Amino acid sequence: MISQYEVLETNEMIEKENLDVRTITLGISLLDCIDSDLGKLKNNIYNKITTTAEKLVETGQYIEKKYGIPIVNKRVSVTPIAMVGGSACKTSDDFVEIAKTLDEAAHKVGVNFIGGYSALVSKGMTAADELLIRSIPKALASTELVCSSVNVGSTKTGIDMDAVRLVGEMVKETAELTKDNDSLGCAKFVVFCNAPDDNPFMAGAFHGVTEADAIINVGVSGPGVVKTALEKVRGESFEVLCETIKKTAFKVTRVGQLVAKEASEKLNVPFGIIDLSLAPTPAIGDSVADILCEIGLEYAGAPGTTAALALLNDQVKKGGVMASSYVGGLSGAFIPVSEDQGMINAVTAGALTLEKLEAMTCVCSVGLDMIAIPGDTKSTTIAGIIADEMAIGMVNQKTTAVRIIPVIGKDVGDTVEFGGLLGYAPIMPVNKYDCSAFVNRKGRIPAPIHSFKN
Repeated sequence: MISQYEVLETNEMIEKENLDVRTITLGISLLDCIDSDLGKLKNNIYNKITTTAEKLVETGQYIEKKYGIPIVNKRVSVTPIAMVGGSACKTSDDFVEIAKTLDEAAHKVGVNFIGGYSALVSKGMTAADELLIRSIPKALASTELVCSSVNVGSTKTGIDMDAVRLVGEMVKETAELTKDNDSLGCAKFVVFCNAPDDNPFMAGAFHGVTEADAIINVGVSGPGVVKTALEKVRGESFEVLCETIKKTAFKVTRVGQLVAKEASEKLNVPFGIIDLSLAPTPAIGDSVADILCEIGLEYAGAPGTTAALALLNDQVKKGGVMASSYVGGLSGAFIPVSEDQGMINAVTAGALTLEKLEAMTCVCSVGLDMIAIPGDTKSTTIAGIIADEMAIGMVNQKTTAVRIIPVIGKDVGDTVEFGGLLGYAPIMPVNKYDCSAFVNRKGRIPAPIHSFKN
């Protein structure tokens, strides 16, 4: 049972330390919407979403008012659209029509984003998968709330390099189509290795086929809470440091469990998972990088950063997993650049590079996230960056992802403003040496030897 005392204990965290529930995400299966007629399919999708999610925003607002807990985002995720639209969509433009339908439905129910404009192609692409991937630039340029993702690799199957190469081209095309808005379309697209079926965070959320017809997933946050707790044990041993992070993660996760339980009952939808991730915002004091500094680094990116992040990630999971019976999603520390003021400061100071960020992703939950790069970066270079990150996920049996933004018309030394939770970012330099001969090879990288477990 969650006591009223536990709720009251969070008041100071909410008021002074930026504690929030980052998202309450309603996952909706669209498998029963499938039809070979595109018009009927679009109607089915619109009706299913607007009916199932009709009271999602209202419920979130009710919980916020009842407990005084900020719920920053209310979101919807759906079955990967490549599966849903495969029978009806004969061209990429047909898939774009579905994207517009998703956008209309999201606006109707009042959510912040809708995820699931996705394809799962870790071993190969169907005709529908390829059509959807090729439609992504146009879909993201012609919608406001739609988020897209592609899973191109897994520990079990390897990495589909044909899909990686195509995704690199689509990232560049998305940047071009949204260049009037600082290539913002790329901020709504992420490419995964080992994508989870129950991730509540955008842009990578989709409703996996292993899930029930509808499900409530909650993503908690609270970097500011962890940093404040660590300020009280400054200079103490690693044992004290770890215990403090664990205890704090437990309290933060209990807030998410409370919200998830209440939302599940109000919506009459089963509770899925709590995602334990520390998700930063541009707000001062709400930074994962600042936690790393509190642990003892001058800047994120200094020697010791990867070890400090590994410690933080592990203790957050150990503390959070005791607070909920159902933990899933990504769970750990997000390290986006644009959404984290401490990370921005580290990049500006020259302490943090793209290569160091890649090393850090070996021990955190996500990957290269919200990184702005020069707009003239070649699509093969983008594909090479993606391939490197996918290999980390595949070999280490973990989820990794890339959300990278080649900002057309900008170069190293410039800054790009995204606004809202997306914040702003300095343009980071990219290795100029060519990898096109590697990226342009056909086929897939085989799964590692330790994948062969039966």
